[in-house]
Amino acid sequence: MPGRYELKKSKNGQFHFSLLAANGQIILSSEMYEAKVSAVKGIESVKKNGGDAAHYDKLTAKSGQPYFTLKATNGQVIGQSQMYASESARDGGIASCMKNAPDAPIDDQTAA
Repeated sequence: MPGRYELKKSKNGQFHFSLLAANGQIILSSEMYEAKVSAVKGIESVKKNGGDAAHYDKLTAKSGQPYFTLKATNGQVIGQSQMYASESARDGGIASCMKNAPDAPIDDQTAA
């Protein structure tokens, strides 16, 4: 199964999405959006910017765990990764995101 975006509605009525790798692991998670159309625009921004290494920031949490964020052209963060055990694992996550982001289909689970 190829990578995909999962678009979901939370219990509080807000929308969010995740980019999943082919193995089903979450690579990137979005913020919460008030409207579904905004979340879909977020996905489109990830598709547009996700293939460009210059849009990724490699960061380290206070706990010392590496993670990354993906930024739009305007510098706004459009997604954040999970925490990784090592910098090499984080870099692998970025590579997976770059591979999957541009062409992954959207699995809209908001109507379920």
